[in-house]
Amino acid sequence: MADKTFKNRLIIVIIFVAVAGTAGWLWLWNKGEGQPEDIASGNGRIEATEVDIATKNKGRIAEILCHEGDFLQEGQVVARIDTKTLEAMHRQAEASVEQARQAKKYAQALVQQRKSEVVVTRKDYERSQATYQSNKFAIAAKQLDHDRAAMEAAAALLAEAEAQVLQSEAVINVSLGKKEEIESILSDCVITTPIRGRVLYRLVEPGEILPDGGKVLTVLDLSDVYMTIFLPTAQASRVRIGADARLVFDALPDIAVPAKVSFVAPNAQFTPKAVETRTEREKLMFRIKVKIAPEILMSHLEQVKTGVPGVAYVRLDPQAQWPEDVRHRKLP
Repeated sequence: MADKTFKNRLIIVIIFVAVAGTAGWLWLWNKGEGQPEDIASGNGRIEATEVDIATKNKGRIAEILCHEGDFLQEGQVVARIDTKTLEAMHRQAEASVEQARQAKKYAQALVQQRKSEVVVTRKDYERSQATYQSNKFAIAAKQLDHDRAAMEAAAALLAEAEAQVLQSEAVINVSLGKKEEIESILSDCVITTPIRGRVLYRLVEPGEILPDGGKVLTVLDLSDVYMTIFLPTAQASRVRIGADARLVFDALPDIAVPAKVSFVAPNAQFTPKAVETRTEREKLMFRIKVKIAPEILMSHLEQVKTGVPGVAYVRLDPQAQWPEDVRHRKLP
């Protein structure tokens, strides 16, 4: 009976020690597994800024020149919109410009003719006027009036011809404006990517008709790759913009990627359920954005993959030493 009681007590002690040990281990884990107080850490996934490549004007997609997963260079052509109708309108606009230029040439020639007529009629009038003033019987007043009217008519025709020149210039400007507008639309029908990145989604296929601003592709901007983590108030209040960080990925456990803190949320929020943290989810947390160093990205663009899980370590004190397991990892 005594042996049985002793065994029961021993079992209780063993269970107590096991529970206490487990609780202690969990406490240490929640505290960062012995992590220095001046280092904060959080779990997250690699993300990149998503850029939607869209049409400026409506039209039918003629071809898509890339697929999901393709790596794109800045300025690379990714799609084209059908331009048959626009090309016909462009030819018509060019013809209108040429027609307006010919009309201007005709108006300019007419101006020269009218100027000559003004010179001739003025001389006739001046001659008649001089003769009439010297000898009123040498020329009739009616002839003087006729020459005056001819001179005034020639001046009016000259003014009309000069107005035609100005009008033809205005028509040329309007026609050129229409032509340039069509050329701009034609240029916009060649869709390019403004960034270096990887195609995340191909949203349309050739033959589909898109409205103004219709989305064609979603591209990941691989110059802006980051991990979002959540930290409690005590740690977030010590995080400064530009603070050094290290990212350790599950897929690359031997490497610690240099990074910088690029954003600290001004307000606390509830931690999303999809993000794992080492504190209770009910507590308010601050969102921290840790961005990978640009020089690292530029030399490893082809290897960058979004969605990869990992841990971000952030220096709360610029002089703090990295945890031993981070310090011993290689830099990329």
